[in-house]
Amino acid sequence: MESQGDVLSRGPDERVQVLDADGSVVAPELVPNLDDETFVSMFRDMRFCRRFDERLISLQRQGRIGTYASLAGQEGSQIGSMYALSDEDVVSYQYREHGAVVARGFPWEYLLYWAGHEAGHEALADRNIFPLNISIAAHLPHAVGVAMAMKYREEPRVTVAHFGDGATSEGDFHEALNFAGVFDVPALFVCNNNQWAISTPRDEQTASRTFAQKADAYGFEGVQVDGMDPLAMYVVTQAAREKALDASGETPRPTLIEAIQYRYGAHTTADDPSVYRDDEEVEQWRQKDPLDRFEAFLRETGRLDDDSIEAMEDDITETLADAIDRMESFDADPNSMFEYAYADQTTAVREQHEEFQRMRAEYGDESFRRE
Repeated sequence: MESQGDVLSRGPDERVQVLDADGSVVAPELVPNLDDETFVSMFRDMRFCRRFDERLISLQRQGRIGTYASLAGQEGSQIGSMYALSDEDVVSYQYREHGAVVARGFPWEYLLYWAGHEAGHEALADRNIFPLNISIAAHLPHAVGVAMAMKYREEPRVTVAHFGDGATSEGDFHEALNFAGVFDVPALFVCNNNQWAISTPRDEQTASRTFAQKADAYGFEGVQVDGMDPLAMYVVTQAAREKALDASGETPRPTLIEAIQYRYGAHTTADDPSVYRDDEEVEQWRQKDPLDRFEAFLRETGRLDDDSIEAMEDDITETLADAIDRMESFDADPNSMFEYAYADQTTAVREQHEEFQRMRAEYGDESFRRE
């Protein structure tokens, strides 16, 4: 019988799964030994992610925030992997992994970025989360650098980098994984393979059979996981973390985790997925929904019922409403737009700033506020 520590030794073509699409346990030996409260907390955070997604898409359609990247369908990989980490582990993510923030307490300041403000990153830093990254794969070398620093300092923690399958076609991906393999840094690379890099399907993204097997080129292990199964993601991430920390007494090694899943919605709210995929494909993947299967498991094992779900929903609704109210009442300082482009203001920026100050003094702050 396979142990939880053996999951990384599978070939990159063999997918790790604990729960099937109906929520039935298919690998009882891999069910993590967690208390009931933790299981329910995982489910609550997954539901929070789904409601967060719905609310922010609604806010964007109303013009109350900017372009937004939906996570619906990917809650299992994000929450499952985050729960396997220590709070001291550093997380670097792309722009769709909102679950990383939710799993660490969801500071309301996270919404400020989506509303166009520079503020809010401090709240993420306090939780060992890097600022959201928009440029594809550019955060991976930085994540490896942080992991290298942890190794030099002999700190018992890891860096976890989340990215999409499209990032594997960028040079930064290969440079980061090559460096990680050569120097044995305590890093985990989570490739969220949601089948589409904007409108480019997975089979046109690479000629490799899997993304997981790309780890072979860099001398460490790659493993495929059912990313819509939060327990499978937990088990694999936990094993990868232990390996990165040399828990077994062997040489610490990084791991590439390919989380197989699907993006239900558009790439962002500026995208129209109906142009490049059909509704039948989306519906087939919805039959594997991570929330439905995890709820079925928790109900079957007596950890969840209608009353607890209702209380959970009330709490989520209240928390989101409060966060949105705080976001929309935030009073930004317009001077901040001149502060961070350069370490020292250039002549042109300084002149623009001085002109802005003159206009502000003449016309007042209200003239610069959006109606």
